[in-house]
Amino acid sequence: MNPDPLADLRDWHLPDPLSWWPPAPGWWILLGLAVLAMVAAFLWIRRLRRRGRAWRAAKRELVGLRAAYESDRDGRRFIAELSRLLRRLALLRYPRERVAGLSGSAWLEFLDATGGAGGFVGGAGRILMAAYRADAKGVSEDEVAGLARLAETWMAANEGGRP
Repeated sequence: MNPDPLADLRDWHLPDPLSWWPPAPGWWILLGLAVLAMVAAFLWIRRLRRRGRAWRAAKRELVGLRAAYESDRDGRRFIAELSRLLRRLALLRYPRERVAGLSGSAWLEFLDATGGAGGFVGGAGRILMAAYRADAKGVSEDEVAGLARLAETWMAANEGGRP
C-alpha cells in the first residue's frame, strides 16, 4: 500500500468545451415557432398587398372613367361604369350574399350604410339610378364630379379589411 493516499488521484482538468451543436430541445422549439411566425407574417403581408393592389387599380380606373367622361361627355356611360366599379369593390370587401342581389334604392342604401354617409340616397349618389334611364346623357358636370367625389369617399372608407 502506498503511504501517500493522494498520489493515486488524477490531476485536475478543465471540463470539455461546450458544443453549440446539437442545440437543446428548447432551441429547436424556438426555431420552429420563429419559422411559423415568419410564414404567417409573409402570408398576412401578401394578402394585404393583394387587397391593396385591387383598390389601387380601382382608383386608377376611376381616374380613367373621369378622363373618358371629359372626352366624350357621356354621363350615362360614366354612371353605369362607376356603378359597376363600386359593385366590384363591394363584392371584394363584403360577403357576396350581402351585395350581389342589391339594386335600385337598396343598392344606394347599402352604399350609404357602408361609407357613403347619406350621400348616395340623399345626395350626389342618387344619379346612380339614372344610369339606366334614357335621359341620363344630360347629366351635368357638377353631378358627375359630385358622384366621383362621393365614390372616392366610399372607396377610402372601405379600403381596409373585412368588417
